[in-house]
Amino acid sequence: MKGEFLTARDIQKILGVKQAKSYDIIRTLNAQMKEEGYMVIQGKVSRAKFEECYCYKGPKSQTG
Repeated sequence: MKGEFLTARDIQKILGVKQAKSYDIIRTLNAQMKEEGYMVIQGKVSRAKFEECYCYKGPKSQTG
């Protein structure tokens, strides 16, 4: 699971979902990235995008 991209198998292990669901997640995130103007790799997703959308990072700090 090292590297900049995650595969369906990586997502299965992280979230505890079935293979079909992990591919659905990849398709959804890649579609979002395409809309944002990024190039995507079918069957893989950016680790940064996945963590942004699926991994809890604690409350956002409020500065000001």
